Amino acid sequence: NDQRRGKRMEETAMTLLRVDGSIQGVRSASSALADLVLEPVTARLPELGVLRRHLGRHPLPADAWALAVSGSHTPAEQRTAEQGDALALAKGLATELTSAEAAVLALPLYNWGVSQHVKAWIDLAITGGGSGARLLDGKPVVLIVTRGGGYGPGTPKEGWDHATPYLTRVLREVWGADLTVVERELTLVGVNPAMDGLQDLAAEKKAAAES
Repeated sequence: NDQRRGKRMEETAMTLLRVDGSIQGVRSASSALADLVLEPVTARLPELGVLRRHLGRHPLPADAWALAVSGSHTPAEQRTAEQGDALALAKGLATELTSAEAAVLALPLYNWGVSQHVKAWIDLAITGGGSGARLLDGKPVVLIVTRGGGYGPGTPKEGWDHATPYLTRVLREVWGADLTVVERELTLVGVNPAMDGLQDLAAEKKAAAES
């Protein structure tokens, strides 16, 4: 599978889309993993174009989705300027996905779900692409999900991760991506003193994600 993906990348004048959702800046665990994904690819393919969209640093307008939806049901000559701008944004986001040959999406878990700025991006892209559009049809996509705590079987927060199932369903079943999911937990170890006893386990999970 890796050989097939590599061959596809090498045979295509490729643009790769990278989307980050972290609000942690240089301390972002998800962005660090995205760097690890991109480094060998860009080294092997120096001609690769990487289109970057950082939703945490530059969030999309919170009202854009509602305006795009209302604008899509309004005749063009009757749309407000705000509706027109929102529709153009939605279509541009959908085009970024359809034009890319591959994607790396670093989208951390926040408050047990996807953050509002990631949800806004997904909603706008769906609106811009049209109902049922497979925006990443057959394309290799790496989804990176990081979680501050532990959410595995037997943990107090088992079942509280409502982001990963949603994201995998949208990316694989709605948008048609050839999806690889990379997960890292316990990223708050070393930040939250209450988790100091989990240092060894956190190191194992970090190493596994990086591998």
